[in-house]
Amino acid sequence: MSAWNQQSLEALAAEVGHLLLANGERLATAESCTGGWVGQCLTAIAGSSGWFDCGFVTYSNTAKIEILGVGADTLSAQGAVSEATAGAMALGALRRSRADWAVAITGIAGPAGGSPGRPVGTVCFAWAGPEGRLETDSQHFQGDREAVRAQSVAYALAGVLQRASCRIG
Repeated sequence: MSAWNQQSLEALAAEVGHLLLANGERLATAESCTGGWVGQCLTAIAGSSGWFDCGFVTYSNTAKIEILGVGADTLSAQGAVSEATAGAMALGALRRSRADWAVAITGIAGPAGGSPGRPVGTVCFAWAGPEGRLETDSQHFQGDREAVRAQSVAYALAGVLQRASCRIG
């Protein structure tokens, strides 16, 4: 079982919200393996309409292409679970929203679907922000499907908090 539960994830989401509100910024999400869990945590916070713009759940490759504008060539060459795809998802979420920041998550939550090069628990992230900023990262989380997904939500939110906090001042 993951150390992250819904209450602790929502507390982290509240921190993100306070920071974005203080900065006068808004957030969009692009989620695959988490299925909208980040957006759910964000909208559980009263007043989130002041800093959360929208969320895209793009589970299939077709949805990633049609909704977020991820290149079919990126998916073909790199795969759905790649930093390149996560980056394209985050940039697509920014382009299709009025947000200042976007976070994207794509991964293999399990229990099946892994491969030697991308085992179950592999999750790729991207954060896109002001002035063309784009950062990507990959993590490998342990645990069952729920644990992998919860850790992914926490990592994504912590990443927003870290990056947006650099803009204070």
